[in-house]
Amino acid sequence: MEAALRAIAEPRRRQILRLVRDAEMSAGEIASHFDVTRSAVSQHLRVLKDAGLLAERRNGTRRIYRIRPEGLAELREFIDGLWEVKLAALKRVAEAEERRGRGR
Repeated sequence: MEAALRAIAEPRRRQILRLVRDAEMSAGEIASHFDVTRSAVSQHLRVLKDAGLLAERRNGTRRIYRIRPEGLAELREFIDGLWEVKLAALKRVAEAEERRGRGR
Protein backbone atom coordinates (compact mmCIF):
# COMPACT_ATOMS: atom_id res chain seq x y z
CA MET A 1 0.00 0.00 0.00
CA GLU A 2 2.91 2.37 0.67
CA ALA A 3 4.01 2.15 -2.96
CA ALA A 4 0.45 2.82 -4.12
CA LEU A 5 0.17 5.90 -1.91
CA ARG A 6 3.48 7.23 -3.20
CA ALA A 7 2.45 6.48 -6.78
CA ILE A 8 -0.84 8.38 -6.64
CA ALA A 9 0.73 11.34 -4.85
CA GLU A 10 1.92 12.59 -8.26
CA PRO A 11 -0.86 14.33 -10.26
CA ARG A 12 0.20 12.95 -13.64
CA ARG A 13 -0.02 9.42 -12.31
CA ARG A 14 -3.55 10.03 -11.08
CA GLN A 15 -4.40 11.34 -14.55
CA ILE A 16 -2.93 8.21 -16.12
CA LEU A 17 -5.16 6.08 -13.88
CA ARG A 18 -8.17 8.11 -15.01
CA LEU A 19 -7.19 7.61 -18.65
CA VAL A 20 -7.02 3.82 -18.38
CA ARG A 21 -9.91 3.46 -15.96
CA ASP A 22 -12.41 2.41 -18.63
CA ALA A 23 -10.26 1.10 -21.46
CA GLU A 24 -6.78 -0.14 -22.26
CA MET A 25 -4.40 2.34 -23.84
CA SER A 26 -0.97 2.07 -25.38
CA ALA A 27 1.94 3.94 -23.86
CA GLY A 28 1.94 6.24 -26.89
CA GLU A 29 -1.76 7.02 -26.50
CA ILE A 30 -1.23 7.81 -22.84
CA ALA A 31 1.81 9.98 -23.61
CA SER A 32 -0.20 12.00 -26.15
CA HIS A 33 -2.26 13.44 -23.26
CA PHE A 34 0.77 15.04 -21.60
CA ASP A 35 3.21 17.79 -22.43
CA VAL A 36 6.22 15.87 -21.12
CA THR A 37 8.59 13.48 -22.85
CA ARG A 38 7.57 9.91 -23.61
CA SER A 39 10.44 8.88 -21.36
CA ALA A 40 8.86 10.77 -18.44
CA VAL A 41 5.49 9.11 -19.12
CA SER A 42 7.22 5.72 -19.29
CA GLN A 43 8.71 6.37 -15.85
CA HIS A 44 5.26 7.21 -14.47
CA LEU A 45 3.85 4.04 -16.02
CA ARG A 46 6.65 1.99 -14.45
CA VAL A 47 5.96 3.45 -10.99
CA LEU A 48 2.23 2.70 -11.31
CA LYS A 49 2.95 -0.81 -12.56
CA ASP A 50 5.47 -1.49 -9.76
CA ALA A 51 2.89 -0.27 -7.23
CA GLY A 52 0.42 -2.83 -8.59
CA LEU A 53 -1.99 -0.22 -9.93
CA LEU A 54 -1.48 -0.92 -13.65
CA ALA A 55 -1.19 -4.09 -15.67
CA GLU A 56 0.90 -4.19 -18.82
CA ARG A 57 0.73 -6.49 -21.81
CA ARG A 58 2.64 -6.49 -25.04
CA ASN A 59 1.02 -6.37 -28.44
CA GLY A 60 3.93 -6.63 -30.88
CA THR A 61 6.20 -3.72 -30.04
CA ARG A 62 3.46 -1.80 -28.24
CA ARG A 63 2.86 -1.88 -24.51
CA ILE A 64 -0.79 -1.76 -23.55
CA TYR A 65 -1.85 -0.64 -20.08
CA ARG A 66 -5.00 -1.11 -18.07
CA ILE A 67 -5.95 -0.37 -14.50
CA ARG A 68 -5.74 -3.19 -11.95
CA PRO A 69 -8.83 -2.83 -9.74
CA GLU A 70 -7.40 -5.45 -7.39
CA GLY A 71 -4.34 -3.24 -7.02
CA LEU A 72 -6.56 -0.45 -5.79
CA ALA A 73 -8.42 -2.70 -3.33
CA GLU A 74 -5.94 -2.38 -0.45
CA LEU A 75 -5.73 1.36 -0.92
CA ARG A 76 -9.51 1.65 -0.96
CA GLU A 77 -9.77 -0.53 2.14
CA PHE A 78 -7.39 1.82 3.95
CA ILE A 79 -9.32 4.94 2.93
CA ASP A 80 -12.67 3.31 3.71
CA GLY A 81 -11.32 2.40 7.15
CA LEU A 82 -10.50 6.03 7.83
CA TRP A 83 -13.96 7.07 6.71
CA GLU A 84 -15.63 4.44 8.91
CA VAL A 85 -13.76 5.72 11.98
CA LYS A 86 -14.91 9.29 11.28
CA LEU A 87 -18.50 8.19 10.66
CA ALA A 88 -18.56 6.20 13.90
CA ALA A 89 -17.28 9.23 15.82
CA LEU A 90 -19.88 11.47 14.17
CA LYS A 91 -22.60 8.97 15.04
CA ARG A 92 -21.53 8.94 18.72
CA VAL A 93 -21.61 12.75 18.86
CA ALA A 94 -25.03 12.90 17.18
CA GLU A 95 -26.45 10.26 19.53
CA ALA A 96 -25.06 12.10 22.56
CA GLU A 97 -26.63 15.35 21.35
CA GLU A 98 -29.94 13.59 20.80
CA ARG A 99 -29.87 12.13 24.33
CA ARG A 100 -29.11 15.58 25.78
CA GLY A 101 -31.96 17.07 23.78
CA ARG A 102 -34.44 14.50 25.16
CA GLY A 103 -33.28 15.15 28.72
CA ARG A 104 -34.31 18.81 28.59
